[in-house]
Amino acid sequence: MRRKLKGEGRTALLFLTPLFLLYAVYYAYSFWFLIGTSFTKVSISFDNAVNVGWKNYRLLLEDHTFLTAIRNNLLFAAGSIVVALTLAFGIAVMLATGIGGRRLYYTIFLVPALTPVALVATVFGQMLEYQNGALNEGLRAIGLGGLTQHWLTQPGWAFTAVIGLFAYLIGLPIMYYTADLAAMDTAVLEAALMDGAGPLFIMRRVVHPMMRSTHITVTLALLLGSFRAFEVVLLSTGGGPDDTTEIVGTYTYRFVTSGGSTIGYASAASVLVLIVAMLVSGVQALVTRTAKKGVTR
Repeated sequence: MRRKLKGEGRTALLFLTPLFLLYAVYYAYSFWFLIGTSFTKVSISFDNAVNVGWKNYRLLLEDHTFLTAIRNNLLFAAGSIVVALTLAFGIAVMLATGIGGRRLYYTIFLVPALTPVALVATVFGQMLEYQNGALNEGLRAIGLGGLTQHWLTQPGWAFTAVIGLFAYLIGLPIMYYTADLAAMDTAVLEAALMDGAGPLFIMRRVVHPMMRSTHITVTLALLLGSFRAFEVVLLSTGGGPDDTTEIVGTYTYRFVTSGGSTIGYASAASVLVLIVAMLVSGVQALVTRTAKKGVTR
């Protein structure tokens, strides 16, 4: 049986090797091209590139808007992490206990996670429009027109709206928690019940600590995902008003589409974000590997 499995593994590796090589060449060339371009001053045509050394990186680190974009990335990630570790965890526990209305919960929280983010962000932006948005129209319809706001054009409200959108996309953390709860050893829960522990105590003092590795995975996944949330901001607030909701994705996009010799500058910004993303991915892989070793022991 073991020999058969080894033989099947070799066969699978043989078929996958060409694909691995293709991906390796593609990513190696992409990284080499991006890093090389980041040291140049060049337009979108990539003609007549001028080597400027580390100038693009120095300008980036001196640019207040770029530093604000990174800060916003981290703040949006922090908001979604807080919601995931509290609300998403609580919803997952309720779903695991067989609470009524499970289909409604799945529809509200899991469907957006399976829907293209661009569509969710577009609908969200339309709902918050001042003139014809569903939120303001609803407030006017019930006689609360005085509470209507320019949700997407006032800095404070726009920032809050984007955090709310990030927090709403918690379907993935719910699925993480649901999967781990299904594999949890129920003997511990039964012992807690026999000792007279209530549901809230069990959730806070027993189940939540047992999900430590899942909490770390969710935290790192959301932190990494915040740097890939280009559509979330572009299609809701566009990074405005006045760069209030700017993130590194929209920041880079503006320079790529602005024309002129800005491609090298945008490449340098992409390299810095790539380094951060790779560091987070490395930490995530290390934590996942350590957690698996702890389980096997």
